Amino acid sequence: MNLPITGGCICGAVRYESTAEPVLMLKCHCRDCQRITGGPYVPVVVFPYPAFRLTQGEVRRHSTATEGGGHNVRGFCPECGSRLTGAENAERGIIGVVASSLDDPAIFQPKFEIYVEDAQPWDFMDSSTRKFSGHFSKKPEADTP
Repeated sequence: MNLPITGGCICGAVRYESTAEPVLMLKCHCRDCQRITGGPYVPVVVFPYPAFRLTQGEVRRHSTATEGGGHNVRGFCPECGSRLTGAENAERGIIGVVASSLDDPAIFQPKFEIYVEDAQPWDFMDSSTRKFSGHFSKKPEADTP
């Protein structure tokens, strides 16, 4: 994987980079992610927080409550509204980036899917990924590889 990994919004006002490779890649099917994207899931690439930085512009952040009682902080371009980040957590040392905002989204290779209990019946999931009914810290579904 070529570093830095770069991306940004559709209008070009916000650009970012990571000087480290992703720590994980996943699909989140929770209803919150479905509503925020208008799609069946969010393709998430998680980077180490210290390796991630905005190289142009600023993001506008919005926070929603999480199942565990915390908050999921998401970043958007204030000009065009493109969703760029999520699961921003400096304390845990991670930041999620929406894979479709990457300059090379082909690097997205998810290993698991979370909140599959919320997946829509018209969303055909990849049979090779590991599936979790809720967050990946919970027990995986019994019938997954």
